[in-house]
Amino acid sequence: MVGFFVFLCGISMTEKRFPTVSNIAGAGLGLRSSHYQHIFETKPDVPWFELLSDNYLGEGGLPIVRAEAIRDLYPITLHGVGMSLGSADALNTEYMARLKSLADRLEPAYISDHIAWVSIEGQYTHDLLPLPYTLEAQKNIIDKISKAQDILGRTLLVENPSSYLMFNCSEMSEEEFVNGVLEQTDCQLLLDVNNLYVSAQNHGFNAEKYLETLPKNRIKEIHLAGYEDKGKYLFDTHGYTVHDPVWKLYQKALSLFGSIPTLIEWDTDVPDFDVLLGESKKAQKILDEVT
Repeated sequence: MVGFFVFLCGISMTEKRFPTVSNIAGAGLGLRSSHYQHIFETKPDVPWFELLSDNYLGEGGLPIVRAEAIRDLYPITLHGVGMSLGSADALNTEYMARLKSLADRLEPAYISDHIAWVSIEGQYTHDLLPLPYTLEAQKNIIDKISKAQDILGRTLLVENPSSYLMFNCSEMSEEEFVNGVLEQTDCQLLLDVNNLYVSAQNHGFNAEKYLETLPKNRIKEIHLAGYEDKGKYLFDTHGYTVHDPVWKLYQKALSLFGSIPTLIEWDTDVPDFDVLLGESKKAQKILDEVT
């Protein structure tokens, strides 16, 4: 830890140092706490980092100090799980105010969350739960996204889900649901290719045809991660290297949408930094081949 505190000694947290970033490019990495020290000491060649916004919502303390130190070195995005956009609860305005304060402080290129719900009656599950694809559920999440964008004063990116069940009451396909949300809120899509592959395999739909329905101008970021094969279904753990079918689907996505900024996610059993960097370099090589 000595190196980390030496690094921080020359930083004034009351003075903004970093430039405004309106967009990002290349293959970035999800920032994980076990990698802070390595990043501060070596300053690896990574084009951008994604920070889990829910980890930095406190008004002070070491987490926000670290976040500002990272932001001093790299462009960042903020990705969260706490908006609970699909919940029947009203949008948590206290949470949104804290998120806006964080965004004003760090000036991320993008802010994103999920097409899912995580809370009901103020109780949080700490898991991303699926929605029935109905007009009522679609209107609810459209209203929430619109309010969230009004509070943040900026366009939100929403991420497509990974799922393990379908609702009998669903009135449309997932891609119809997602496209309707994008169109009626004017928000953007964070396309998680691993999530799409997992859901397609679990429910028996064609992932490539799904991609072909998406509006090209709405895809602003891509996520890649690893799943676990449970035999009867795929489990989205974000805890493995990217599997070959996901790499192939990623190449299909780039052929449709062009060179989209891409992030390597790893949430469980986080390995050494160089493992993530290796996955990032694989994604960058594919990005570089896009014409």
